[in-house]
Amino acid sequence: MKIGFIGLGNMGGPMAANLAAAGHQVSGFDLAAEMPEGVTKADSASAAAQDKDAVITMLPNGKILGDVASEIIEVMSKGAAFIDCSTVDVDSARQVAEAATAFGLLAVDAPVSGGVGGASDGTLTFMAGGSSEAFAKAEPLFEIMGQKAVHCGDSGAGQAAKICNNMILGITMIGTCEAFALADKLGLDRQKMFDVVSTSSGYSWSMNAYCPAPGVGPESPADRGYRPGFAAELMLKDLRLSQQAAESSNADTPLGQQAMELYQTFVEEEDGNGKDFSAMLPRFEKRGRG
Repeated sequence: MKIGFIGLGNMGGPMAANLAAAGHQVSGFDLAAEMPEGVTKADSASAAAQDKDAVITMLPNGKILGDVASEIIEVMSKGAAFIDCSTVDVDSARQVAEAATAFGLLAVDAPVSGGVGGASDGTLTFMAGGSSEAFAKAEPLFEIMGQKAVHCGDSGAGQAAKICNNMILGITMIGTCEAFALADKLGLDRQKMFDVVSTSSGYSWSMNAYCPAPGVGPESPADRGYRPGFAAELMLKDLRLSQQAAESSNADTPLGQQAMELYQTFVEEEDGNGKDFSAMLPRFEKRGRG
C-alpha cells in the first residue's frame, strides 16, 4: 500500500517506520523531524498525500490539523483513507472528517494510547471514529502500528473516547500521587503500600502499571528521574480538551476540572514542564496542607 505520513515526531516517526518495515511504501513530511528508516522524504504535505492509498496525520492540535487537511484533501485520490491519529478537540475532528468525506475520502479519527514506547513497539491502542467502510480500510494499518483498534462510532467518537480515557488517567494519577505522599507522612513503607493497593480496591493503571514511586512496581518513568513517557504538558493539553468538551456538551466534570487546574499549576508555575505526568508525586511530597 502507498502511504503518506505527515507529522513524524516522537510518536509519528516510529509509527511510520513500523509501516515501512512491514513492506508498505511510505512517504513522509515533517517541518523539523528527520525521516525514519525506510520512509521517503516528501517536499510538502501535499506531495506526501498525492496518489496515496492512505494518508496518516499525527499533529499537535486542531488548528494545525485543519490547516494540513485543507492542503491535502483536494490532492488525495478518491476512495483513499484519511486517518488522523492526532489528539484534538472533537469539533475539529468532525469538521475535518466532513470536509474529507465531501471529497470522496474515507475519514477516520484515530487517536492513540500507549505513548512513545507503544509507538516504537507497535503496541498502541487506536480509538477510531468514522464509517464502517473507513474503519475497515484503516484496520490493517492499525494492526501493524498497534495491538488493538476499537471502532468507537461515527466521526469524532475516537477523539471522544481518548479525551474521556485521559481525563480518568489524569484524575487517577493525581489520586495515586496524593496517596503515596500521605503514606510517607504516615510512616508507611512504599513497597508495602504498593503490595496492598495493587491487589485491593485502590487498583488502577496509574498504580499497577505506571507507579509514580521510584523502585516500586514495574519499571516506569519514576525510575528514570521522571523523564517523560507521557509529558505533564501533554496531560494538561488532554485535560483542557476534556473540559472544552464538557463545556460544549454541558457535562459536570468537577474532578476533571480540578485535575486540569492542578496540572496547569504544575506545568506553568512550578517545575513540571518537561517532566513525566507522574512527577506529581515529588510535588505532593514537598507540600503540606497550608
